[in-house]
Amino acid sequence: MSDALIDSLTAAVQARPDDLPLRLHLAELLVAAGRGGEAIAHAAQVLAREPGNTTAQQLMAGALGTPPAAPAEKPAEPTEKPAERPAPAGGVDWAALEQQFGDVVPPRFARDGEPDPVHGHADRTFDVERSTVTLADVGGMAEVKKRLEVAFLGPMRNPKLRSLFGKSLRGGLLLYGPPGCGKTFLARAVAGEMGAAFISLSITDVLNMWIGSSERNLHDLFESARGHAPCVLFLDEIDALGHKRSQLQSSMRTVVNQLLTELDGVDGGNDGVFVLAATNAPWDVDAALRRPGRLDRTVLVLPPDDAARAAILEYHLRDRPVAGIDLAQVAAATEHYSGADLAHVCETAAEYAMRDSIATGEIRMISQADMLAAAREVRPSTDAWFATARNVATFANTSGEYDDLAAYLKKRKVR
Repeated sequence: MSDALIDSLTAAVQARPDDLPLRLHLAELLVAAGRGGEAIAHAAQVLAREPGNTTAQQLMAGALGTPPAAPAEKPAEPTEKPAERPAPAGGVDWAALEQQFGDVVPPRFARDGEPDPVHGHADRTFDVERSTVTLADVGGMAEVKKRLEVAFLGPMRNPKLRSLFGKSLRGGLLLYGPPGCGKTFLARAVAGEMGAAFISLSITDVLNMWIGSSERNLHDLFESARGHAPCVLFLDEIDALGHKRSQLQSSMRTVVNQLLTELDGVDGGNDGVFVLAATNAPWDVDAALRRPGRLDRTVLVLPPDDAARAAILEYHLRDRPVAGIDLAQVAAATEHYSGADLAHVCETAAEYAMRDSIATGEIRMISQADMLAAAREVRPSTDAWFATARNVATFANTSGEYDDLAAYLKKRKVR
């Protein structure tokens, strides 16, 4: 079979991708020419549009070396129950084909409720999301939003100004602060603001007991993010994955080295991949990760201010029976509380009202007294973090990287 004819038909199919008879004719020529791998891709494209196309099924079976089923004048009536999987002999084992060619041809059917899979080189899948929240959904945090706009979002939205001022988007952003203050939610909001895909990574997605597997998992993750650019890649608890190498065993040091390589984009460009990382302990992160071109921009995420606390309280009380709640007063009584602490305050107040309702047999609403009593019982979880952070800001702020933290601590009394 002439290669020139195949090349001409290939060009025609590229120009008319929905011409299924033309695609099938090309697949037949490829099978005859011994180029089964290429024929499989074209047959799969036909079957993605027409799952019952017998010609495509026979071509697929022939390309795989499976004896094709004998053609019939009329399609045979199905004899198997829908729940049973058809035997591959004499037909096509679709499950096996999807697994074998999943990195080339998309799945035939999308399953309800399943996230969009991102495939890595080692058949690893990572969940890619499309965030529906934006910075407008984040209560308070005016300074954090301003820093994000200057360092990240503004240059991205204005490519001409970015070029004029020589502003580079290379590198990433490190969010740090006490636990429960919304660092993960903020990262999702950045992805929503950009209209980008969102992939979240935790240490369990990377670490593996086998030598080299953790490094390969990390590489697969970055390859997946590059394949879905523009993409926000969120590295949660970066201090666990990128801990100081001087304090690690040799097996974990190689994982940190791999992370450095991926952030540099040595094997693949990181254009369109925006790396956000979060940690409660930035002082434990390896210094090499915070050099220019990597996680070189830092944003302190503090406990919510008065307006943000009121908004958080209102959110967690929205589906509960309440009466006469003064959100401003409760917000004033919960200074230094994290978002997670405020959710716990609402939960505790609901328990008070429910306990009385059970004891008296009469349902009563959650009252202001319940909220204030819960605020007295629940102590802010941020106190322990700020006690540690004060030592760092006082004695380990030699390069000025914790100036924002030091300025905040001057305004705050650590209990």
